[in-house]
Amino acid sequence: MTQSTVEPKTVSEDAGDGSRVPAGRSWLDRYFHITHRGSTVAREVRGGVTTFMAMAYILLLNPLLLGGADVLGHKLSQPALITATALAAAVTTLAMGIIGKVPLALAAGLSVAGVVSTQVAPHMTWPQAMGMCVVYGAVICLLVVTGVREVIMNAIPLALKHGITMGIGLFIAMIGFVNAGFVGKGEGGGPVTLGTGGSLTGWPVVLFTVTLLLIFMLQARKVPGAILLGIVVGTVISVVATATGLIDERAWGGRPPVLDGGVVSMPDFSLFGQVEFGGWEQLGYAAVGMIVFTLVLAGFFDAMATIIAVGQEARLADASGRMPGLNKALFIDGAGGAIGGATSASGQTVFIESATGVGEGARTGLSASVTGLFFAACLFFTPLTQLVPGQVASAALVVIGAMMLQNARHVDWADWSVAVPVFLTVVLMPFTYTITTGVGAGVIAYCAIKAAQGKWREPSVLMWVLSAVFVFYFATGTGH
Repeated sequence: MTQSTVEPKTVSEDAGDGSRVPAGRSWLDRYFHITHRGSTVAREVRGGVTTFMAMAYILLLNPLLLGGADVLGHKLSQPALITATALAAAVTTLAMGIIGKVPLALAAGLSVAGVVSTQVAPHMTWPQAMGMCVVYGAVICLLVVTGVREVIMNAIPLALKHGITMGIGLFIAMIGFVNAGFVGKGEGGGPVTLGTGGSLTGWPVVLFTVTLLLIFMLQARKVPGAILLGIVVGTVISVVATATGLIDERAWGGRPPVLDGGVVSMPDFSLFGQVEFGGWEQLGYAAVGMIVFTLVLAGFFDAMATIIAVGQEARLADASGRMPGLNKALFIDGAGGAIGGATSASGQTVFIESATGVGEGARTGLSASVTGLFFAACLFFTPLTQLVPGQVASAALVVIGAMMLQNARHVDWADWSVAVPVFLTVVLMPFTYTITTGVGAGVIAYCAIKAAQGKWREPSVLMWVLSAVFVFYFATGTGH
């Protein structure tokens, strides 16, 4: 990707990063600094469309995760969750494009959604759960403004950060396998088993397997938008098989892939603004504190790395990771937690799929604005989104989990003080079905092993404090 040069003119204006950009261009060019960054409007639009296509799967997966939560005995409305997911993605991505002026798109973070659906929502009302998302988003914004975010990032060992990412990946993959019916609860045998009673039954599980293998094959061939393409193919097969009677509608165990009415409908805003602060005492304040901490962790570590990585790909960041408007982008990412809570979509975060748009030449916030407008348009296509069977969408959860496990290559498995904490973090998240347990076990094991090696000064003060907090968390029985 070559970056075109621009001959300086006499008349110029501030580009927002201390440099000057030639004036006399269109207002769109001047506002987003398109020419200054070596791009064109056509490239930006193409990059925005590409990014949307690469991450559109979130419109299916986030409602799938949140819709599976047992919120005090009832399930949430799928149309309302789809509307919330599209709305939050549109608002945060447009904010990143128009205010941040960088080619970064945001949507619901699956790691945060996993915590909300399994650890938060089952123990409180939905407004209370979304209130916790607003709180965690506010905490991240505060950490960015005060500069504490970077201090915390540096205090937690890099290997443990990779372990948290991998553990969340396995946790998400487990949810996908369970939702698809590929993994079930063991009866008379182990705690989990293959399918139902040790065997796979039903065509929907076959469609899950076919979709999963198809996405993996497309990724191996480096096909752009492999996840979305695999979901589309799996859905088409499901629709045809159901329409022809090959698969009975009741076999899907939920909403069958049948289009009721038209493709377009009005958005369902019934969950919008359902936020309540307080009423968390039934969990205990220690558990609430740990859950907020877990939510911060889930939306915390990847954001800075993702923003800098995409910024470097777009040639906006230098070798040290400095880029124009970095703090502004981090603040908007943190605000995504609060926006996600207010819309009932759970926390929003920057998606690495933004790099696909950069690969098409995107360099400015115009690209993100285009992506945000596409998410806004999806508010009116809920019936089409609901056409995707849960089993087909679950395949994408497993794929995302596999992608997150690639962090294993950065871990020094020969170093026992690193390998054991990472191992415990990774395996305990899916085994206990809670992200908090994995993080806590990893932090405690890291400090304990370093102390056993006589290196008790090596863990930071923050790590020792976290270790003590997690010991209290487990000892008092709040780690459920």
